[in-house]
Amino acid sequence: MATNNDIWVFIEQADGKIADVSLELLAKAQELARPLNGRVCGLLCGHRVEALAESVIHHGADRVLLADHPELAMYRTLPYARVATTLARERRPAIFLLGATPLGRDLAPRVASALRVGLTADCTDLQIGDYESKKEQRLYPHVLYQIRPAFGGNVIATIVNPKTRPQMATVREGVMRRRAPDSSRQGIVETIEPMFDARDLVLRVLSRETRESKVNLKGAPVIVSGGAGVGSKEKFDLLRELAYLLGGEVGASRAAVDAGLISREHQVGQTGVTVRPRLYIAAGISGAVQHRAGMSESAKIIAINTDPHAPIFQIAHYKIVGDVAEVIPMMIRALREKAK
Repeated sequence: MATNNDIWVFIEQADGKIADVSLELLAKAQELARPLNGRVCGLLCGHRVEALAESVIHHGADRVLLADHPELAMYRTLPYARVATTLARERRPAIFLLGATPLGRDLAPRVASALRVGLTADCTDLQIGDYESKKEQRLYPHVLYQIRPAFGGNVIATIVNPKTRPQMATVREGVMRRRAPDSSRQGIVETIEPMFDARDLVLRVLSRETRESKVNLKGAPVIVSGGAGVGSKEKFDLLRELAYLLGGEVGASRAAVDAGLISREHQVGQTGVTVRPRLYIAAGISGAVQHRAGMSESAKIIAINTDPHAPIFQIAHYKIVGDVAEVIPMMIRALREKAK
């Protein structure tokens, strides 16, 4: 069967709620489908999830492949991989996108390996373009540019898989803009009857425990982030006070997290959370590429650093050259006086 120009998005869901990253990918898939003249297809797996298909269409899918089965009620690698691999082999989409969530990072390599195709993980951008192979002296039209930081965040790499289909990538949550649902959109819901091998069902889920994070960086209008330059856990308390006064959340760079100054759920960047607040205050953060990838689309960025040549100043709207331990208390005092 020949490859078509369809773009598939794996629709991740849990307890009847679709993951935000899947809705973000549906919007991006619509954009990618235009130069390909292709369709957007959502692969929805689960049990008793047929009610979610309409939402998938409203967020950008032209077709929903609905695999509803009791064995898919809770995520397990083998049954989900069987469904995705079988369908991809049969229908040969041009592109297959998954969220770079714990589930997506587990499922995507399993499917890519079974299909013998390439996979680019943790992409921060996706584009359609031509690729010219100088070695083959051949032009591959309309391939997927899979863009992500590489070499520890020091460079931005563009990766292509011109010869294999589907072109697979996982994408960081929050890097693509989610669109508002369009209730007037019409689409097709196709029910799939999954067929499992006995080996697919060797693992059983006996119980499941979940814990909601108390840190909501993605939805915060204001984020006050600290880097290794903050220096200590005690000085992070100053950032917490400032964030409280501004009605925001506390973030951190990977360096601060690795240094043990704050827990990982506060991490912003390529290996943390991608954020888009109205105001982002970067205190003592040098601004490595991997961190800037997570916060560069903030509406306003205030950077505080003792190094006037720190990379963070390249994208900051307001630049303060100074010591965090001196600047942050001044900001706190100013806000408290204004509140009187």
